[in-house]
Amino acid sequence: MKIVDAHSHLWLKQNTTWNGLPIKSRKNGRSIFLGEEVQMLPPFIIDGKNTAEVFLSNMDYAQVSAAVVVQELIDGCQNRYLQQVGEKYPNRFITCGMVNFFQPNLPLQGQILIDSGFKGLAIPGHRLLTDELRIQLNSQEMIKLFKQMEERDAFLSITLADGKQQTEELRDVIRTCPRLRIAIGHLCMANPPATPCWENEDWKRQVMLARYDNVFIETGGITWLYNSEFYPYPSAVRAIKEAAGLVGFDKLMWGSDYPRTITAITYRMSYDFILKTPELRDEEKTLFLGENAARFYQLQDLVDLPYIKNMSE
Repeated sequence: MKIVDAHSHLWLKQNTTWNGLPIKSRKNGRSIFLGEEVQMLPPFIIDGKNTAEVFLSNMDYAQVSAAVVVQELIDGCQNRYLQQVGEKYPNRFITCGMVNFFQPNLPLQGQILIDSGFKGLAIPGHRLLTDELRIQLNSQEMIKLFKQMEERDAFLSITLADGKQQTEELRDVIRTCPRLRIAIGHLCMANPPATPCWENEDWKRQVMLARYDNVFIETGGITWLYNSEFYPYPSAVRAIKEAAGLVGFDKLMWGSDYPRTITAITYRMSYDFILKTPELRDEEKTLFLGENAARFYQLQDLVDLPYIKNMSE
């Protein structure tokens, strides 16, 4: 089985603000996040740098052939670094550019990013609904950006907010740009166990966007969403099965949300619970952990990584 991670993050340094509050890297894996000190990275990353090389070491150990690196406004713009990563490790990383939503002419920004080598653009859509920033996904300027991406065969990695507002906005985009490859993140923000997502009609509507041919769903951060339950995340498995019941297993992709999720678990554990669950068939696991992503992101010649035994085995 070739495994592909459809949702991860890299940065050299966090140094930004969100809604007027700071986000800054500190030492020992910690960051100031919206006025609070949190464990943003594992504590052994003492310099605060979330680099491609450290991630590659985790990927090799966990036998993950390739990873898609998306972007988030809370990490600050990482275009320059991710362009370098994509050029240096083209067979291991697919990196996404991100436009500056606080600057004008988003279509031109997108064109420049695609011309510079990015195969896709990341849009943290749930960040576009705040007091600081409100942009409709189906606005005239955004549609121009998406049409341009469609023409250039660049994919869109997007996370939507809870509820139905952005679902309908993205539906307009899908109908206007039927050839634009779209990956919706975080399993459509599946609810934690206390409020099961499969009982939430708004969640179901968002998932069902993947009934369109060009739309897939990735599960980046699902171990964070179900952190209160912890490994082996039985409700997360249930949520994945419920989504598959709505759109089919051939539309779902695994994502880790590395590195934030591995402050609580190891990188391998972020998919190991899928391998070990008896609730899924082997063919479903193969599709979910790699084959669907290889098809969506047009990946070829994925590396074959050997299993390295732990010294404690």
